[in-house]
Amino acid sequence: MAAAEGSHEVVVVREYDRKTDRRAVEEVEEMCQVGRTGNGKHRLSLHTHLLGDPMSRLRNSPASRMLVAEMAADGGARRQVVGMIRGCIKTVASPMFAKLAYILGLRVSPSHRRMGVGAKLVRGMEEWFRQNGAEYSYIATENDNRPSVNLFTKKCGYSKFRTPAILVHPVFAHRVRVDAGAAVIRLGSADAEALYRRRFSSTTEFFPRDIDAVLNNKLSLGTFLAVPKGSTPYDSAESWPGPDEFLAARPESWAVLSVWNCMEVFRLEVRGASRVIKALARTTRLLDRAFPWLHLPSVPEVFRPFGLHFLYGLGGEGPGAAALIRALCWFSHNLAMDGGCSVVATEVSCGEPLRLGIPHWKRLSCAEDLWCIKRLGDDYGDGSVGDWTKSPPGLSIFVDPRDI
Repeated sequence: MAAAEGSHEVVVVREYDRKTDRRAVEEVEEMCQVGRTGNGKHRLSLHTHLLGDPMSRLRNSPASRMLVAEMAADGGARRQVVGMIRGCIKTVASPMFAKLAYILGLRVSPSHRRMGVGAKLVRGMEEWFRQNGAEYSYIATENDNRPSVNLFTKKCGYSKFRTPAILVHPVFAHRVRVDAGAAVIRLGSADAEALYRRRFSSTTEFFPRDIDAVLNNKLSLGTFLAVPKGSTPYDSAESWPGPDEFLAARPESWAVLSVWNCMEVFRLEVRGASRVIKALARTTRLLDRAFPWLHLPSVPEVFRPFGLHFLYGLGGEGPGAAALIRALCWFSHNLAMDGGCSVVATEVSCGEPLRLGIPHWKRLSCAEDLWCIKRLGDDYGDGSVGDWTKSPPGLSIFVDPRDI
């Protein structure tokens, strides 16, 4: 229990209770923006609308917990939830496998910031991480979110680790043409798992050991492989030979990705847009729906709660891999359009060669997301854990869709 500076209130951090805390947590979530888009004076804010219980974003993680910060006053007679934090633990490649904890969804009510609430929530979550054997903890935040960066790097002992790019593309009202020279094959989850494990587990940072659980999750809409037409004797799922034969005699260029349906867990909403911006966006949609054959770019309805499809597991090789990834992204765009989604997004390492093939709108994207990491083993002083925090970045990272 810690006293809030300059007051007689105290902050109590405890485990989330669905029966008593749900409404209060939803109110704090509603007040807090989760990101920003645009630039200059046209800065817009991004907000989350959870579907179902606030724990819903953690349901798909192997081990998870949620804590709330409660402000108590008048001897404890008045209590108010002023913040919350979510966390999960999993085993990932670093490239050696390590037990990694992830902090997701730290929120503090705007009226109770700069009072030590955020730091107390982080410390409470880290204690649970250690009790469950986590070797590292990491957090993703905006590179220009100074209060968040200062909290983790100056107060909580985290160091700046990776700066991946979040690439976002709107879903138009028309279908996008997929390169006719690319054959897109849908893989079964067992074949997708084998392909991912054999090609990426030892070369891709943050690769989850339980990739099978990710691919078999009901939110995973499938894994898709692209190869140049005519480069192989197969161009459909029916003629697919399986991962062993594919890897033994793979074409010069190929690419793969999987799709995750975030809109079943949460919706996003852009706020702060002027009437002029909203009117212009509405006009683009009207034109796109009226003349779909013109393939006009349009801004979807993002000023109300909208759905997101997340592309994960992007990989491939060969001189034509970037072009094949582009074909898979357009294929995923059409899948999202059919599913009523407004946005398709992915996150890749800043050095990812395939990044050049990913279509995105710069205004909607984030060139440098910031991942901060902390070696929890340092606190034990036993030297039993290798220091991943000092390793140079690799070309590729695996962004687990369960962490979105």
